[in-house]
Amino acid sequence: MPTTLTLKNIPDEIYARLKTAAALHRRSLNSEAILCLETVLAPGSITPGERLARARALRAGLQPDAFDADDIDRMKREGRA
Repeated sequence: MPTTLTLKNIPDEIYARLKTAAALHRRSLNSEAILCLETVLAPGSITPGERLARARALRAGLQPDAFDADDIDRMKREGRA
């Protein structure tokens, strides 16, 4: 049975980073916090099938034709600058 946990006195910077990550991953704050805790406290290797399922889920969430090849190349170059 899941347990409820209340966190108090979260530093503003940590809260902001969690909120940003949740928005980026299209998750609730609660889901993002649980994932962060799982990642740190229960590390394990992800099977290739799980990694593929995650990639497909992310791809399914993208809007078709949101970016063309030139946009992607430009963003890659900007990210490396």
